[in-house]
Amino acid sequence: MIAGADMRDAGPQTLGARLRVTLGAAGASAAVRTDARGRTRLVTTPDLARSPLAPRPWRGRAGVDLAPPGAAVRGSWFQAASRRRLLLILLVVGLTWLATALMSAVLPYHGTRPLEIAILVLFAILFTWVALGFFTALAGFALLATGRDRFAISRTAAADAPIAADARTAIVMPICNEDVPRVFAGLRATYESLARTGEIAHFDFFVLSDTSDPDHRVAELAAWNDLCGSVGGFGRIFYRWRRHRIKRKSGNIADFCRRWGRRYRYMVILDADSVMSGACLTTLVRLAEANPDAGIIQTAPRATGRETMYARMQQFATRMYGPLFTAGLHYWQLGESHYWGHNAIIRVAPFMRYCQLERLPGKGALSGEILSHDFVEAALMRRAGWRVWICYDLPGSYEEMPPNLLDELKRDRRWCQGNLMNARLMLTRGLHPAHRVVFMTGVMAYLSAPLWFAFLALSTLQVALHALVPPQYFTAPYQLFPLWPEWRPEWALSLVTGTATLLFAPKLLSILLVRDARHGGYGGRGALVAGVLLEIVVSALLAPIRMLFHTKFVVMAILGWAVQWKSPPREDSQTGWGEAVRRHGVHTALGIAWAAGIYLLDPGFLWWMAPVVFALVASIPLSVFTSRTSLGQRLRRRGLFLIPEEAAPPLEVADTARYAQEAPAPPGFADAVRDPDLNALVAGMGDARPALPAGERELRDRLVERASGSSAATLSPAERAKLLSDPLAMAALHRLLGPRAGPPSPAPGS
Repeated sequence: MIAGADMRDAGPQTLGARLRVTLGAAGASAAVRTDARGRTRLVTTPDLARSPLAPRPWRGRAGVDLAPPGAAVRGSWFQAASRRRLLLILLVVGLTWLATALMSAVLPYHGTRPLEIAILVLFAILFTWVALGFFTALAGFALLATGRDRFAISRTAAADAPIAADARTAIVMPICNEDVPRVFAGLRATYESLARTGEIAHFDFFVLSDTSDPDHRVAELAAWNDLCGSVGGFGRIFYRWRRHRIKRKSGNIADFCRRWGRRYRYMVILDADSVMSGACLTTLVRLAEANPDAGIIQTAPRATGRETMYARMQQFATRMYGPLFTAGLHYWQLGESHYWGHNAIIRVAPFMRYCQLERLPGKGALSGEILSHDFVEAALMRRAGWRVWICYDLPGSYEEMPPNLLDELKRDRRWCQGNLMNARLMLTRGLHPAHRVVFMTGVMAYLSAPLWFAFLALSTLQVALHALVPPQYFTAPYQLFPLWPEWRPEWALSLVTGTATLLFAPKLLSILLVRDARHGGYGGRGALVAGVLLEIVVSALLAPIRMLFHTKFVVMAILGWAVQWKSPPREDSQTGWGEAVRRHGVHTALGIAWAAGIYLLDPGFLWWMAPVVFALVASIPLSVFTSRTSLGQRLRRRGLFLIPEEAAPPLEVADTARYAQEAPAPPGFADAVRDPDLNALVAGMGDARPALPAGERELRDRLVERASGSSAATLSPAERAKLLSDPLAMAALHRLLGPRAGPPSPAPGS
C-alpha cells in the first residue's frame, strides 16, 4: 500500500531536524535525544530514578522502619489536642442530650412509642453532626479573632530562611481530559510567581497526564511546548503521558514516585484548577524543613475565578465561613489533621514507604481501588508516626469551584462512594483515633442526607398517624392512668430556633472577623451583610435538593451501581432547562405530592415543612437561574458575593485568567496531522516500530488509508489514539494531508 511504502522509505535523521526547528535551540538541547538504536526521540521527562513501591497490608500493623526524627517524643501539642478533644466530646454530647430531651418533650407521647423512638434516634445523630460543626466553627472564630495560636505551624519558620540545596521539590499536577488552556495558564502563573522569588532552582514541575481523548493529548503536548518556550522551562517543566490509567489519580502519583520520587525530598500536589503563589510554595518548603516530623502540610485554598451565580455564591461562602471551619479543624486536630489531596506539601520518602494504597478486599461497590485516597494517605502517614498539619493561615493557595449545582453533585457522587469505601478502614489496626474520626466525618457528610430524609419522612408519618388513627390512652398492661398525647408547638419552636442558631451562627460570626468590608474587598459592610443573608436563604433552599441527591448516591453506592469518574468542568458551564427538568423533575413532583399530602392531613404542619417541600417544588428554576453567568455578573456589579480575590486579584490569579483568555483554540488530532511542528512533537513522543509483523503492519496501513481518505470522520477515538501513538503512521498522514509547500516531510527516525 502507498502508506506502507511511505513509512518504510523514512530516513533516520529527519525527525531530529524537525524537532530542532519546532523546539528551538534551548528546547532541542534539553528534550531531543537519540536512543541506543539511533532513533530520535522527544524526551519530556527527566532520566529515570526508579524506586520499588508496594502497598502494605490493611490487616495487621506494618512495621515502622522510616520513623520521623524524635518520633518517640510527644510535643506539648499532643497533650493540648487530647484536652481539646475531650472538651469537644463533652460539649457535643451535653448539648445533644439537652436537645434530644427537649425533642422528647415535643413529641405527643414523649418518646415512648416505637415511631417516636426512631425519630429521637435520628434526631440525636443529626443534632450531634450539627453541634460538631458549630463548636468547630466557634473554636476557629476564637483563634482568628484573638490571633493567639501557639501551635500554628505557620509560625515555625522564618520567612527568609535559606532553603537547603538538597531540599528539592517537585510540583506535581495530575490531569485527565481537562480544559487544557486553563490548566497550563494556571501552571504558567504558578511557575512565574515561583521564579520571581529567586528560588526556582529548588523546584521542578511535572504534568502527569492520564488523558484518553486524542484531541486533548495533542493539545497538552502543544501547550507543554508553548509553556516551556514562553518561560524558558525546558529541563524544568516535564510532561508525562500514561498509556494505562491504573488507580486514577493516586496511581498517577504512585507512577511519579516510582519513576522519580527519590530525586526529591518534597512534592506539592496540585489539582488541574490549582494556582499557588511562589511565596506560598517556598514557605511550605521552609515549614517542612523546620518541622522534620511533618509528613504532610495542607494549605487552605481560597476559591476564585468563576462567574456563575452559583459559583460566586460558593466562592463567597468559602471565603467568609471557610476560615472559621478550617481554623477550627486545626484547633481540634493539630498534628493529626486532614489532607484534601491538593495544594499541600508532602514528604516524599515516608509517602512512598507507607502511603501506597492496597485494594480493599471483597466484591461490590465498596471494594476495589481506593477512590478518596487523600484521607487514607493522611491516616497512613500518621500511623507511621509522621504528623499531618493544616496551615490554615497561609495565603497564596487558590482553586476553583464547580460552576453550577449539577456539576457539583456529579463530583459529590464520586466523593460519596469514596468516603463510604473508607468507612471499611475505620477499624484498621494502628490508625490514630483522630483519623478514624476523619473517616467517620467523611461518611457522615453524605450519610446525613438519608438520615435527614428518613427523619422528615418519619415526622410526616407521625402527623399522618395523629390525624388518621384514634389516640390510644392505655398502652401498657395494668396501666392505671391514661397517657394523654400532647403537642407543645412553643417547645417545638424553641427547638427549631436553637437548631437554626447552631447552623447559621457561624455565618453571622464570620461578619465580625471582617474589620473593613470595603477596603477588605467585600464591597462595603452593607453588601457584606446582604451577601451573607442572601447566601443563607439560597443555601437553605438548596439543602433539600442536595439531600435527595446525596440520599440517591448513598443508595446507589450500597447497591453497587457503577460510578463514572470524569474530570469536572473548568469553565463557567450553565444548566439548560431540559437538563434541569430531567435531573429535578422527580424532586418537583415529590415536593408537590408531599406538600399536598401534608395539607390534607394537617394544614398547620405544612408551615413547619415549607422550607423543604417548597424548595423541592422550585428545584428546576433554582438550578437553572443559579447557574447563569449573567446573574452572577449582575450581582457582582451590585457588590454582592464580592470577595477580595475579585476586588483586587492576586497577581497569580490575574495572570491565570489572562493567559487562559489569550490562549488560542487548543489544537487537536487533525492539527497534529497537518501542522508540521505539531506533527514533529507527536512523532517524537511515539515509539517508531518499522519491523512490525506483517499482520500488524497491514492493520496500520489500512488505518492510515482510512484516516487519509473520505472515511476519516468515522475514525473512533480509540483508532485516532492508536494512530497518535505511532510516529510512522503520523508522519505518513502528514505527507499525505499536510502542507504542500516545500519538500514533503519524511517519516521519523527508524
